[in-house]
Amino acid sequence: MQPIELAVIGGTGVYRADMLENLQEKRVLTAYGSVELMTGTCQGRRIAFLTRHGKGHSVPPHRINYQANIMALKKLGVRQIFATTAVGSLNPEMKPMDFVLPDQFLDFTKSRRTTFFEGDGTGVVHVDVTDPYCARTRGLIEEKAAALGLSMHNGGCYVCAEGPRFETPAEIRMFKMMGGDLVGMTSVPEVVLAREAGMCYATISMVTNFAAGISAEPLSHQEVLDAMAMLSGNISKLIMALLEAVPLDFDCGCGSISPEMKALLRRETILDAHAITKES
Repeated sequence: MQPIELAVIGGTGVYRADMLENLQEKRVLTAYGSVELMTGTCQGRRIAFLTRHGKGHSVPPHRINYQANIMALKKLGVRQIFATTAVGSLNPEMKPMDFVLPDQFLDFTKSRRTTFFEGDGTGVVHVDVTDPYCARTRGLIEEKAAALGLSMHNGGCYVCAEGPRFETPAEIRMFKMMGGDLVGMTSVPEVVLAREAGMCYATISMVTNFAAGISAEPLSHQEVLDAMAMLSGNISKLIMALLEAVPLDFDCGCGSISPEMKALLRRETILDAHAITKES
């Protein structure tokens, strides 16, 4: 069977895999928990589609099992991830309804497991995140967005806040002084775990509003959902164009993994074998 080399992680407002055919539900068991996702095809290519917040947006950003999600995709054979995020803007040039491809992040999360290597027998790994979001993949996304006539900014600093509350105007002023362009709640540790697992990762951020203190109105989740509803058609077209065209033979350096990650993947293989034995 053809491997599943491409994955889409849908964030707020991106819950349906409308761009895929032959959809099937799949459950993947990992040492970090089980993951429910969808698999399907696009122009004959097999694709995994994972909703980050679960069915019905039931999981808040600080409770998402990022380790299980990324490990599940790795076990399926995924090599490249296109993730979507809804964000507020701190940058007047990145306006609501624009698309942005972050190239850096600032991590202001507090309670999340941010690595596969917790020092509990898994080893200690200091992964390089000089370029956390794959430049090759971002270039391809920019090219496809231009062909579709979408307003796309290639580059920007994503500030990842803990959530689930929105930020205060004072926090936004601080983030802006530190070089932040966008604020969201989910890109970290997802991007870091993908790098540890040796997968190309890029985030397509959709600006739904200006952040607190910049926006003239109080923020609301409904505002985000309304903006995402308007953006949904364009993001589906963009993702479909990417899935159809992204090269599967590439060498951008994102695929290298540590000996410790190889050991974790062997552990996952043993876990699968035990599960099969138990079921039989």
